[in-house]
Amino acid sequence: MQPQAVIFDIGNVLIGWQPEAYYDAQIGPTRRQAFFDAVPIHAVNLEIDRGAPFLGSLQELAGDYPDWRDEILGWHKGWLQMVQPVIEESVATLLALKAKGVPVFALTNFGDETFEIALKAFPFLHTFDRAFVSARLRLIKPDPAIYAHVEAVTGLKGDQILFTDDRPENIAAAAERGWQTHLFTGWRAWAQQLVATGLLTEKEAGL
Repeated sequence: MQPQAVIFDIGNVLIGWQPEAYYDAQIGPTRRQAFFDAVPIHAVNLEIDRGAPFLGSLQELAGDYPDWRDEILGWHKGWLQMVQPVIEESVATLLALKAKGVPVFALTNFGDETFEIALKAFPFLHTFDRAFVSARLRLIKPDPAIYAHVEAVTGLKGDQILFTDDRPENIAAAAERGWQTHLFTGWRAWAQQLVATGLLTEKEAGL
């Protein structure tokens, strides 16, 4: 069945999410690894994606780990440098779908404040008919409730939806609901999937 709508994850699908590379450049790989081993920075980022305050959460963490204060607060200062680069070819598929009148949505684990930063930095994020942002919904992938919410709002379900995400657990949760899915590993395979479903021609997909 040809999908009636396409849902994109954002991080590592349309823009990068590379905190390791950012910290490697700032403090070197060895100290970065020691930082990530010692401090639950990724766990706190997940709480931000659930709706916790951005800077306030990091300041609280810095209070718990004063030896790593500069590195922890660097997550706030350098956040925009972590969401690089733009995956231009993948963005082109989003714009091509929109130009053809295919409904396009975002389903993303993102903080409220960080999503606002991203909207200003990456204007193509305004392309979506609607963005389902975890922090704003207080739901997060791969919780089945966030997929159910998308279905309820859009009126779409099952194989009417084609969803791409770079995390296998998020794809698995969508597949459990009968969504058509694509594990994103690179723009070319994604473009080929869009052609295979009949949503884009090879030329429109950039192939």
